Formats: sequence, C-alpha cells, structure tokens
Amino acid sequence: MQLEAITWQRMAERLAGHLDDSESAHGRESRQRVGIDGAPAAGTGVLAGHLAEALRMRGRPVLVVPAEGFLRPASLRFEFGRQDVDSYLGGWYDTAALWREVFGPTDPGGTGRVLPDLWDPVTDRATRSAYVELPPGGVVIVHGPLLLGHWFPFDLSVHIRLSPGALARRTEESARWTLPAFARYEAETDPAAQADALVRADDPRHPAWTDVRAR
Repeated sequence: MQLEAITWQRMAERLAGHLDDSESAHGRESRQRVGIDGAPAAGTGVLAGHLAEALRMRGRPVLVVPAEGFLRPASLRFEFGRQDVDSYLGGWYDTAALWREVFGPTDPGGTGRVLPDLWDPVTDRATRSAYVELPPGGVVIVHGPLLLGHWFPFDLSVHIRLSPGALARRTEESARWTLPAFARYEAETDPAAQADALVRADDPRHPAWTDVRAR
C-alpha cells in the first residue's frame, strides 16, 4: 500500500473536497455522515476539528460529535471490572443511542435534530445537552475509537492507525490495559480495510495517508 505524506490541514481540505463532490452528485437535500476512527492516542479530534473548519469555510453547516459523549453509565461499563477488555470492546459505547440520536435524524427525510452528546463520563451523569438542528446539506463528524464494524452509515470514513509500538508509547499508563482490545479490533474488524481512507500517524507531526480516491 502506497502512502502519501501530507499535513492534517491539507488532508482535511481534500476530504472536504471529496464530500463536496459527493454532495453535488447526490443533491443538496441530504446530510452527510463522516466517521474518523482511531484509538484515543491517535487524536481523532485533531482531524475532526480541521475537517470541520475546512467545511465551514466552504459554507457547510457542521456538527462534531465525539464518541466519548456516548459512553454508557459507569454501572454498565464496569459491570465486569474496570479493566475488562471484552466490556470495553462491546459494552462501553452506547451504539444504540448513536443510531437513535445521530444517524437516524440525519437519514434521508430525517428531522436533522441531532444530540451532540448524551453522557458525561467525568460526572457519570446525563449531559442534558440541547439538540442541534443540522439543516440539509450539513455534515456530522463522529470521531473516536471502535467506530467501524457497527454498520454505521458513514458517507466517508477515515481510520487513523498507529503501529503497536506507537500505540503503546502514546497511550497513558492508566489506559494501557486497553491495548489488547485495540489489537483484537485490528484483527477482528480490520478497520484499515473498511475505511475509505487510511492514515498512518506514528509521528503525529508527519502523517501519511491513502487518499479516498486511491482506494
């Protein structure tokens, strides 16, 4: 697989261009959904922020939705212990709520009323955030870990991959128990093959990727 060296800003511009091209082909009445997948150490929020800025510069309404805002309550996440790999892979994130509050409203003919987050993991309480009206032609960017493999209807998906060594180095000590979970995710879900674009970011200052059009 041939990778192209690129900056995060330039990558965002090219992704925004791809979304504009796709919107032109399918009409401006639809809303687009983007998934930026990667372990917490991959910093998915950086690319999400750059992409949101690039789209707004093009006049597109954008909502960024961090997956961590859809964590399940601690009583459910830690039912089998605080460091249970199986629970982390399959039970930490409220995928049903993402379908209901993010993807359903942005389906063709949907209301466009998107909930930007549901649960605060720090306070372990509902955020009580207000719904955001995303008009037709708008884009919702969902970013965070373990997003692929759930059949989420992304119009464009990006996987930010770290080598096992880089992932271990850049993962906080308190979260290193999740490393086997990401190894299993790579082996069982193969996010690099599922994503429309693959980014290698062992050195976050010098990412490289496979452009969407090259896959």
